[in-house]
Amino acid sequence: MTNLAEQTLATIVTNNHATVPVLEKYDLDFCCKGKRTLSDACVEKGLSVENISTELENSLAALQNNKMPFTEMTADQLISYILIHHHFYVKQSMPTIISHLEKVAAKHGERYPYMITVLGLFKEIQEEMTMHMHKEEVILFPRIKEVAALQDAHQHRNLVAGYIAAPIQVMEHEHDHAGNILYQIRSLTSNYTAPSQACTTFQVCLAELKEFEADLHRHVHLENNILFPLAEKMLEQQCQVN
Repeated sequence: MTNLAEQTLATIVTNNHATVPVLEKYDLDFCCKGKRTLSDACVEKGLSVENISTELENSLAALQNNKMPFTEMTADQLISYILIHHHFYVKQSMPTIISHLEKVAAKHGERYPYMITVLGLFKEIQEEMTMHMHKEEVILFPRIKEVAALQDAHQHRNLVAGYIAAPIQVMEHEHDHAGNILYQIRSLTSNYTAPSQACTTFQVCLAELKEFEADLHRHVHLENNILFPLAEKMLEQQCQVN
């Protein structure tokens, strides 16, 4: 990978998932704001693009053999990966995080009132992500699989572009909203930093929130930057068939 500074964050991650930890380390949003170049993103945050480019190149050299071939996967394979590695994680982790947040807010809310706000924000995330994943699983993903099956079978149906584009637009909007809420949580908690006298539950809760945001970034990246463009391309090919 060359000329990293002029590549978009989404392209960098798409080309090699091993770059994710480096970008997350510096809070460089490669999903919702993935269309920015590395250079522009670094300027915005006052970071050295040269130093981060070097760190990215080092991570690529060290982990080149371990990258997942997301760009080589079929739509069905990507959907299966997302369901197993991301939807399952989100469904399992949200109730646990809510439980821990409720304990922290109840015991430490008077001293750390921002954690009461964090609890409210994460409850909003839980409600929205539950509905969001349901819509993907019962509407968008089946439609993508249908188009993929038609393509594999060299069959044609009269499908309008909005058949895929409309739900994708909704999903991308919801991705942005979820990302913005988690950004608020990260800001309120000073990048998930526990107070010096924080109890174990407090510390664990913040670590869980940090992990949840990192997973969401990878989750959204796979959908926004790989699966959705692939689905739209397949539908476009369908629409071109006479």
